[in-house]
Amino acid sequence: MAEASVIVGIHGLANKPPMPEKGEWWKSAIIEGLQRNCGKTTETLPFDFVYWRDLRYQNPVSNDENSEPYWRDLGTGPFPAYRTHKWIEIIGAATKIVGTELDFLDLHTGVSGVGDFVLDRELKDLAAYYEDPVFREAVRSRLKERILQYRDRRIMVIGHSMGSIIAYDVLRRLGRDEPQLRVDHFVTIGSPLGMAHVKFRISQENDLVRTPSVVGRWTNFADRRDVVAIDAKLGDDYEPNDQGVRVVDTPVINSYRSPADRNPANRPSYHKSYGYLRTPELSEIVRAFL
Repeated sequence: MAEASVIVGIHGLANKPPMPEKGEWWKSAIIEGLQRNCGKTTETLPFDFVYWRDLRYQNPVSNDENSEPYWRDLGTGPFPAYRTHKWIEIIGAATKIVGTELDFLDLHTGVSGVGDFVLDRELKDLAAYYEDPVFREAVRSRLKERILQYRDRRIMVIGHSMGSIIAYDVLRRLGRDEPQLRVDHFVTIGSPLGMAHVKFRISQENDLVRTPSVVGRWTNFADRRDVVAIDAKLGDDYEPNDQGVRVVDTPVINSYRSPADRNPANRPSYHKSYGYLRTPELSEIVRAFL
């Protein structure tokens, strides 16, 4: 494992457990994936975590309130990789996730206001991110400072959910402010960067909707049943940067299920960061990076 490499993660929407637990759970999920999918025996990882929950919520989620803490899977062997034959099943499930029967094309394209419906219902923190400039600058500053802290190392940035948008915006700004900086690999998981509303906001702040100039590689992982990442093909929307780097869309199966979910009526969210972090496809790029 190269000492000169570091993975920087940033979490997504909604209130979270305290920083120590959340950061360690991300790290544990990545390690679990490396062990199960790649046969790695390591228990260590050059990992740092950007935590911004406290900028939006007064108190973290307590153990009693948290229905889905991180749980190691009790199975053996690799986690399920994406299979083409699951495609129809996944699309069928996607139309039901927001709780009502919605037209899949609306969800996919953001047409007819469905994207705004999902934004309002599922992504209230993201709405606040766009509407509150003090919050927006504070959360961006945390990630920017952490990335610059590692500027002499090889950097992989992993952004989940809303964290992927924060990371994208920070990397675009770094391209202007620190053009010599290099981020080897930008990884987005369960990302809403494909939503029409999000792309519009990006276009208001930047010259083009494109790969950040400081990024050497960008991989986007999405489970098509994940309502937050319902427009999973970012390659259709984001132009390459000036080095020709394009986002590579990689479908995955988010198989995370928590035995701590106390409500048996709850459907699987397919959005949990832990499930994305231990997919075989993500484990392989982490293995190669390290």
